[in-house]
Amino acid sequence: MCTAFRDGFQSAYGARVQTKDFLPALEAARDAGIDYFEAGGGARFQSLYFYCQEDAFDMMDAFRQTAGPDANLQTLARGVNVVGLESQSSDVIKMHAELFHKHGITTIRNFDALNDVNNLIYSGQCIADAGLLHQVVVTMMELPPGCEGAHDADFYADTLQQILDADIPYDAVCFKDASGTAVPSKVYETIKRARKMLPADAYIHFHTHETAGVSVLANKAALDAGANAIDLSLAPCSGGTCQPDVLVMWHALRGSEYELDVDIDKVREAEEIFKECMADYFLPPEAVAVEPLIPWSPMPGGALTANTQMLRDNGIMEKYPDMIRAMSEVVRLGGYGTSVTPVSQFYFQQAFNNVMFGPWEKIAEPYGQMVLGYFGKTPVPPDPKIVELASKQLELEPTTDPPLERNDADPNKGLEAARKKLKENNLPETDENLFIVATCKDKGLAFLQGKAEFGVRKVDKPAEAASAAGVATPPAPGQPAEYTVTVDGKDYFLAFNGNNVVVDGNVFQVSLAPRSGDSSETAAPATSGATTSVKAQMPGVLLKAKVNPGDRVSSGQALFILEAMKMEVPVASPCDGVVKEVMVQPGQQVANGQELAILG
Repeated sequence: MCTAFRDGFQSAYGARVQTKDFLPALEAARDAGIDYFEAGGGARFQSLYFYCQEDAFDMMDAFRQTAGPDANLQTLARGVNVVGLESQSSDVIKMHAELFHKHGITTIRNFDALNDVNNLIYSGQCIADAGLLHQVVVTMMELPPGCEGAHDADFYADTLQQILDADIPYDAVCFKDASGTAVPSKVYETIKRARKMLPADAYIHFHTHETAGVSVLANKAALDAGANAIDLSLAPCSGGTCQPDVLVMWHALRGSEYELDVDIDKVREAEEIFKECMADYFLPPEAVAVEPLIPWSPMPGGALTANTQMLRDNGIMEKYPDMIRAMSEVVRLGGYGTSVTPVSQFYFQQAFNNVMFGPWEKIAEPYGQMVLGYFGKTPVPPDPKIVELASKQLELEPTTDPPLERNDADPNKGLEAARKKLKENNLPETDENLFIVATCKDKGLAFLQGKAEFGVRKVDKPAEAASAAGVATPPAPGQPAEYTVTVDGKDYFLAFNGNNVVVDGNVFQVSLAPRSGDSSETAAPATSGATTSVKAQMPGVLLKAKVNPGDRVSSGQALFILEAMKMEVPVASPCDGVVKEVMVQPGQQVANGQELAILG
């Protein structure tokens, strides 16, 4: 299967790619003989609404029209989470399968990051009932060195046996290694055992990434063990955090008993077209590099680049090595859920908090919910101390209730809750709109209202050329002014954006005013009465301001909601008081320590 136009986009560009830009490359790949494509789902669903100002269903329609009527188009689903980061109710899961079938999808690859088979039973049945092919998944990774208790061949065989015992309808079985860390010998042993457990004609698919540098060897091990299919990508989004390139795997298999049934010269041509299509997109350097530390801190390719891009957006990219190192302990203590969306994001969010606030000082809500059982059963019990911390900080008791039952009883989830939001906002009620709001929540609603932000990262060619020529160009309205400043032969990146200044990735809050000849004019006016500043405890985007000037507030009350690393982080009032001034607006990027409001 060619993953370039889904997993490749997620792994290299944080899934932020516009449909019109890649269709010529898809057409060329089709003409090269490729007829099996990953065409959406996963992060490529939400990201179109969040960042691309596009409808994912329109994208799937265009994909089908370009790939042709006979192509096998496959999307990615996360069990009871379907295409979101949180679990859904039964009616949303059923609608997911029906809508994806309606919009041209052939196959859905369906996985649960915890390998909790209970999360695959109903979702798998819905996929089959909708007339789609169901590829049921066992998720894989290598545990950090020194860990044991799951993620070995015995664990994977047991998970597969649970799938078979649950009588989940399936058309293929996939072993999915999103972090690219599974040891090739373990891949071989796992698939060899699966081949013996399954009927002789069972279709086995293997998926990995090049992040840890062993994908070609792992793919060959899977084929030798009896796998029927592997996933490959196309340059410019191949290798590194992505799947290995079709050309690379073709070369690696030369002289063996395997060959790729494609026109390799036309594949080369397709890649050149693809490179031209993506030439304006910013390709982060870590997207095309092998990361030797990944076996110690397993991070999927798609999550790795999405997270580094968010760190760049927040001006704290220098913290990335610390966060990768912190991942190891987070995985060790969290119950060994597979590092694949959404669990990989939970791991990174907790690692982020451990670096920004101190180890285990602040439990990330999704990570805490995971260790408390709200996403299902983890492969091994989480560390009791972390469970206790999560329960105390989140004010939640541990649970063993199945997520589907809990979600069906939650009035804030499901199609009825989505229907209410559409009605409140005078938006048309269609199946597509209901599903968008149910899975994308406020950001889905903002898209339907025409208020979605645009977050596609493209290279500013004129500015790049001007910078190379040493010419400063004025910024576009609403955009930061960016410069390269050379001091003693060393270049520094400098960007002014409102009252924030970024210097080589570090964000500082400043006050800019015209210089006056009389220094006394610059003195700050005296203020009467004691005041207290409310400051951001981390960088992020201001999602909500929950107070206005004149409001009386209590110590600990949430005054603002920041969004950072896909988390909603409340900013609490440091004391009792009255809001004198609010300094920020929703949608504004704020720096760590920036003043948000003044209390009196």
